[in-house]
Formats: sequence, C-alpha cells, structure tokens
Amino acid sequence: QVQVVESGGGLVQAGSSLRLSCAASARTFSNYPMGWFRQAPGKEREFVAAISGYGATTFTVDSVKGRFTVSRGGAKNTVYLQMNSLKPEDTAVYYCVLKSKSYSTSLCYTNADDYDSWGQGTQVTVSS
Repeated sequence: QVQVVESGGGLVQAGSSLRLSCAASARTFSNYPMGWFRQAPGKEREFVAAISGYGATTFTVDSVKGRFTVSRGGAKNTVYLQMNSLKPEDTAVYYCVLKSKSYSTSLCYTNADDYDSWGQGTQVTVSS
C-alpha cells in the first residue's frame, strides 16, 4: 500500500495563505488520483479537493472554490493544496488521500471510501 505524508499546516490569521504538501512512498504516483479531506472538531470529515491522475482535472467543494487550488508538482511527485483567504471555519485537520486501485486517470473522486491511502493529517488553525 502506498503511504502518503502531509506537511505545511500551521496557525495563521484570517485572510492568510498556506500551502499543504503531500508526498507518497511510491517511486512514481503521477497516475494515481489524489485528494484532500478535512475534519474539524466535533464535525464529520468532509471532502475538500481532488485531482485526477496526471493532473488534467481538478475539483473543489463549493465552500472553498475560488480560494483553494489543488495541483501536482512539476515532477508530479508532490500534490499541493494552496489555500488562500483562509477563514476561521477552515480550521481542521487536513488529510491527503490517494487511490491506487481500480481507478481511472481521468476522474476526480470525492468519496472517502474511494481512497485506499490516507495520511496522518496536518493541523490548520485559522484565528479571527
């Protein structure tokens, strides 16, 4: 099973930006669909963003559309979540996910059950 590791979380003020990174243990994972989920205290885990294999297609949830962007690195060995204009309601643990089985490289997956690899999570805290 491919392992993924997130980094880049932290404490910022509202209106600031952060960029989360996700690296995978596989030698290459550019073909794997990947995504980001988050879970705030006392709330259910929610989908945030997804990127298809090779990065041709992306999809973000309405609550972050226009503020968050998911992308793959130049070498396609890293996936990023660029978060701009952060709000206190964005405070959560953010998880990177990867789908390595039964996937289509042209699709974005938004269901948590679609993904077979999850990172340990990185905390993002936005103060008002």
